[in-house]
Amino acid sequence: MNYRATAPLTRGSRARRIAPAALATLTLAALTGCTDGGVDGTPGAAGVRDPFFPKLGNGGYDVAHYGLTVGYDPESRHLTGTAEITARAGENLSAFNLDLKGLEVKDVNVEGKKARFNRSGDELTVRPRDVLDRGETFRATVRYSGTPQTVTDADGSKEGWLEGNGSSLAVGEPAGSMAWFPSNNHPSDKAAYDIKITVPKGLQAISNGELAQETTINGRTTFAWHNAEPMASYLATVAIGEYDTRKSMTSKTTSGVPVFTAIDPTLPKGEYEKTEKVLAKIPEIMDWAELNFGEYPFSSTGAIVDDRVDLGYALETQTKPVFPVDAADTSTLVHELAHQWFGNSVTPKSWQDMWLNEGFATYAEWLWEEDNGGDSAQDTFDALYEGEYYESKADNEAIWEFPPAKQPDAASISNAPVYDRGGMVIHKIRETVGDETFYDIIQGWVKTYRHSNANTKDFTAYVEKHAGDDESREELKQVWADWLYGEGKPDSP
Repeated sequence: MNYRATAPLTRGSRARRIAPAALATLTLAALTGCTDGGVDGTPGAAGVRDPFFPKLGNGGYDVAHYGLTVGYDPESRHLTGTAEITARAGENLSAFNLDLKGLEVKDVNVEGKKARFNRSGDELTVRPRDVLDRGETFRATVRYSGTPQTVTDADGSKEGWLEGNGSSLAVGEPAGSMAWFPSNNHPSDKAAYDIKITVPKGLQAISNGELAQETTINGRTTFAWHNAEPMASYLATVAIGEYDTRKSMTSKTTSGVPVFTAIDPTLPKGEYEKTEKVLAKIPEIMDWAELNFGEYPFSSTGAIVDDRVDLGYALETQTKPVFPVDAADTSTLVHELAHQWFGNSVTPKSWQDMWLNEGFATYAEWLWEEDNGGDSAQDTFDALYEGEYYESKADNEAIWEFPPAKQPDAASISNAPVYDRGGMVIHKIRETVGDETFYDIIQGWVKTYRHSNANTKDFTAYVEKHAGDDESREELKQVWADWLYGEGKPDSP
């Protein structure tokens, strides 16, 4: 994620509430007459104990695929959904949880049998009729409906389901995806997705991956999107409205990756033309990124620009980052496309590892400038260290608020140290090992952890292992101590 009017925009913590329908749902569950299969099994955990969001995610199972079928009426703001979740039990499960905010659950089936369920805040607890054996692959189907909510984070930024003037947008970092579908809502459990969205004829519904089918029946159009590669739930998106997706805006990269772009047609002429020119650089940026970071990890790329929704930041939603118009500039586009390698393919194990996403994406901006006639990465590093990068003294000082790998709380996971000082850590690695070894390391890193999860310890161990010699390894340990974990501004750049 990025929005660089001055310093990076801070993301906030997860908002929680008790669903108004919870009591009624509990009563309904009690009347279902299903047998509780909990004699030989144990319930899965209601959270994965993330350091900053302990209730996000759920234990006891691993999701392989989400099949989401969603209908949305913009006038009434009513959403109907069916989520078919294919997962593998990691233990003998008598019950398991899904994260879901606000929407009313109509019924749940597990392996074709009606299951009991109850709600508590953002937790949907499902009790299958039969115990799910460890190692068993099972399918849970949840039917739900209601008005999807906008989640306001502690810093005032918004996520979840956002309504604009003629458009709707779903974004999920860190917790907003549960506002429109039930999931194991934590980066540590990635899955493939098939997302079908039905909207009134004349509107478009854009999501991750590739458009597999578009059909119109009885005045409503269904768009079926296929995302075969693993994706964290926070990277799922839906954009509903009128968009310009003209053939002239669709192309391929040199390696053959198709590019899909969508632009808000209500933009003023000057802003529209500027946005077109920026998005036309996607093939060039992708070719540059593949040269620097290695093979692109997904089967398509692109961007969505919509200024009708009060988003306030750009976000690296998988294969199609989303932008408000004032963030649709070349530097931010480089940042969000770099995230497809750093964050989307190599995804953090917990939200405490956020600097691995933002530090690399920020450094990608510096490298692009260096390779395209702008400031060198060293120039940018020096300006940050000397307090001359931002116009505001407060923004320059904010870089040293805390170490990038030791954020103090959930509200700080996207503060300036995670971005800028995170980028400085990457530059110190390059400075220590030299360019040839540096590019071998970052390409090897994304190849080794392609479509999986990694944390800070995984990264530092990988870098040390491939540093080249014992002297470099010892210098890197000092880099970790001073720049990655050290409090305050290091004494020397």
